[in-house]
Formats: sequence, C-alpha cells, structure tokens
Amino acid sequence: MESLNVYSVLVVLFLTCGAAMSTKENDQIIKENNCETKIGLPCVLEAFTSIFEIGCISNKCCGELFVLGKVCHSAFVKRTLENPLFKDLSPATIIAKSIQTWNNCLALTGSPSPSA
Repeated sequence: MESLNVYSVLVVLFLTCGAAMSTKENDQIIKENNCETKIGLPCVLEAFTSIFEIGCISNKCCGELFVLGKVCHSAFVKRTLENPLFKDLSPATIIAKSIQTWNNCLALTGSPSPSA
C-alpha cells in the first residue's frame, strides 16, 4: 500500500507539473487541449491505478475521463511512460491497458468520446 502512495504522489507531480523529459509532441498536445484542467486529482489517481497498477475506475471517474478526451488520455499515458521511473514497464502492455480502461469506461457509461 505504501508503494501505491509513493506512485500516486509521483504521478500527480508528473501529470500536473509536466516533466522536462517528455517529448514536445505530448506536451504540446496536453497544452493545446488544456488537458491538465479537465480531470480532477482523485480521478487521475484512479485512472493511473487502473492502467499502471491493478485497480478499477469508478463511474464518476469514467465520466471525467470522457471529459478529458481520448487525445488527452493517450498523451498523458505516453508522457508518463517516458518517465524513467516507469522504464521497466512494457509500453505495449500499458498502451493496451490504457485502451482497455477507455473501452471499459465506454461500456460502463455508454458515453461517446468528445475527442475520439
């Protein structure tokens, strides 16, 4: 449980403050789409847990994920994967879990993506 808290703090800092190591492309997507203002911190943590660890995302956070949009969702996941803390993770596995989280939310809420 302690490792979840450490990861949560790191993820929050990384997602809200940005990272010098991230590619300009993902940073530009995030900035141009105002991604950092479209989802609350509790839902960022739920989404992160469902993608990078083991967990599920609530209906409420699925709704916020759709407000965030698929473009922002993908940019955040890709930017997080660029962080050296996650270098041992398989990008293909994480991208697959990211898509699975998105699709599970779609099935759960029936909401279409505002920026698919």
